[in-house]
Amino acid sequence: MENRLKYLPQLALDKSSETESFFNKIKKKTPKNLDSIVLKAHEKVFEKTDCLSCANCCKTTGPIFLKSDVKRISKLLKIKSSDFEEKYLKEDEDDDFILKNLPCHFLAIDNKCMIYDFRPKACREYPHTNRKKIHKIASITIKNTAICPAAYDIVEKIKNSIKVTYG
Repeated sequence: MENRLKYLPQLALDKSSETESFFNKIKKKTPKNLDSIVLKAHEKVFEKTDCLSCANCCKTTGPIFLKSDVKRISKLLKIKSSDFEEKYLKEDEDDDFILKNLPCHFLAIDNKCMIYDFRPKACREYPHTNRKKIHKIASITIKNTAICPAAYDIVEKIKNSIKVTYG
C-alpha cells in the first residue's frame, strides 16, 4: 500500500485530463444508469479495500467540520465547542472549519479513528464515491483520486463501464 500511495498523486495527475473530459461528457449527457454504475463500482472496490491499511485521507487531508460535528465531538470529549474549535480547528478561505494540523489528531498509530462513532459527516461519507449524481461533485471526486486509492479505482471502473470516448 505504501508504494501505491507514493505513486498515486502522479498516476491521478497523468489521468486528470482524461478524467476531467470524462466527467464533462457525462455532465452534458448523463447516462440513465449512472447511479447504479457508480454504486456497483464503489461496492466492488470496497469489497477489496482495507482503509486501515491506508488512512491516507486522515494523514493528508482534513474534513470540513459542520457545527453539528463540532457539537457532537465536543460533547464526547467533555469540552466546550469553542474550546474544541480553538484547540483543533481553523477557518479556511470559505469560512469552513477544518483541521489546524495534519495528520488528524484523532488518528491512532494503528490507523483507527479514536472518535470513529462520532467522526465528522465528511469523514463518514469519504471518498464520496457512492453518491447519486456523482457528476455534480466531479471536482472533489477528481481531487480524491490523488488521495484515495479506492477513489482512483472507482473512477477508473466507472470510466471503463460507461465507455465514453475521451478526447
